[in-house]
Amino acid sequence: MKVKLRDRTTPNDDEITRETHVSTLAEVWIEEITAEERLAPQTIHRYQTSLRTAILPALGNLRIREARVGRLDTLLRGIATDRPSAAKGVKVVLGLMFAVAVRHGALTTNPVRNTGRLCKPRRTVVALTNDDLQAVRTAIRAWQQPLPGKPGPRHTGDLADIVDLMLATGARIGEILVLRWEDLALAAARPTLTICGTLVHIKGKGLFRQEWTKSDADYRTVVLPRFAVGMLLTRKLIAADNPHDAIFASRRGTWLSPNNVRRQWRQARAAADLEWVIPHTFRKTVATLIDHEADAKSAAAQLGHSSEEITDTYYIAKPVIAPDVSDILEQLGADTAGQRCVYAGRLRRTVRTQRFATLEAPLTFVTPMPLPLVRVLPFGADRRSGTLWAAFS
Repeated sequence: MKVKLRDRTTPNDDEITRETHVSTLAEVWIEEITAEERLAPQTIHRYQTSLRTAILPALGNLRIREARVGRLDTLLRGIATDRPSAAKGVKVVLGLMFAVAVRHGALTTNPVRNTGRLCKPRRTVVALTNDDLQAVRTAIRAWQQPLPGKPGPRHTGDLADIVDLMLATGARIGEILVLRWEDLALAAARPTLTICGTLVHIKGKGLFRQEWTKSDADYRTVVLPRFAVGMLLTRKLIAADNPHDAIFASRRGTWLSPNNVRRQWRQARAAADLEWVIPHTFRKTVATLIDHEADAKSAAAQLGHSSEEITDTYYIAKPVIAPDVSDILEQLGADTAGQRCVYAGRLRRTVRTQRFATLEAPLTFVTPMPLPLVRVLPFGADRRSGTLWAAFS
């Protein structure tokens, strides 16, 4: 009886049954979502990639009834060991696929729902410091220099300008590379740039401009800083015409490929200690700086996020804040004899700045015990660390 119940199919719909192979289920599902025209082509392409690289090699020859929770869970955890983000994508695809099997009556429940939760690795958001930014620009300039005896066309200045515009806007690489001159208002009192599309790649079609952004919040106009305005005006003077009116175009007048730009950056950073820097690092640097100088709400608006929580969690680098135990530690500032005491204090700045040049206000040091003879020796400021020091004897 249990075997009969297990193998039964819906009488009025035998296109997808418990005996159907998972590979066939995948084909039916792809046909459905393609016909609906609800998903973006690049989304369907991403789903097909998950099928081709992970799902079908492991499950394609199984029948639907054989794709039990345990087997699916083992597959997902195996992928998550090395590629947690890929495992998340595979789980989404499996869930949508087996939802089709449920609708067709081949299954009564979706087995993907009962698989274990995938643990997402905790990643620390890292933003570039001023020294890092200088190293990035130095690496790009060095990469742009022609190598003696190396054939081929000389590197253009595109990479340096692309990085500068990412830092000036916080936009994604696909949003930067699809910008057109008509999206700029450089003659305005406050020059602006409007992000109103993104660059996508479809297998068999190549690169094309998608006339909408990732989300409604991504459609935005940002005010450009002066360094970006200067760079864009210079490019405008020397730019060759292209059929797309693109700010960044290839030598053939086509859209620049994000993959090619990433490859160029990998080449540029190879000789520097910058392996950890990827194009998205520039976006996080923008968010971190705006949060530090303004607030998370402004950072979210600049990046095109619909929620401050997204920006705060994934894009803003934060130091670990230790509890204020300075009163407790004050006990360590004097010896038991109370005859000599040396203090070093960290300047608590009320304004946000990275450096201070001179000390104009007098300092008052409160000692934990009376000192019979106190002489304030010359004090000063360590401009590199921001530490004030004074010696008492």
